Amino acid sequence: MKGVSLYLALIIMTLLLALALGVSAILFGQIRMMREMGNSVLAFYAADTGIERELYEGNATGTSYSGYLDLNKNEVQDDEDSIYNVWVLSPGGNGCPTDANYCIKSVGIYKETRRAIQVTR
Repeated sequence: MKGVSLYLALIIMTLLLALALGVSAILFGQIRMMREMGNSVLAFYAADTGIERELYEGNATGTSYSGYLDLNKNEVQDDEDSIYNVWVLSPGGNGCPTDANYCIKSVGIYKETRRAIQVTR
């Protein structure tokens, strides 16, 4: 009977440690997911900016270009900027329907997250 309380305390401590490790693993997974959702939104905004720029400029089919969103309001591009790549596609090419005048495809990239938008006119 002398060692029972020590054994019981050891089992309780082991259970509490396992519970704490399980909860922390879940919380770290949720924090990572929230961070990636924020990155996804910025990548989507970059892709949307590429579409808006093309609608404003109205380049000819076959045109492609890149640009970036300056998230820090600096003159120099850095790691915190979102990049967009835009392609103006002709009908029937690269997923553009044959009955369209042309398609605009824009891919926004922020950190390692990519989001794409395609608009058909």
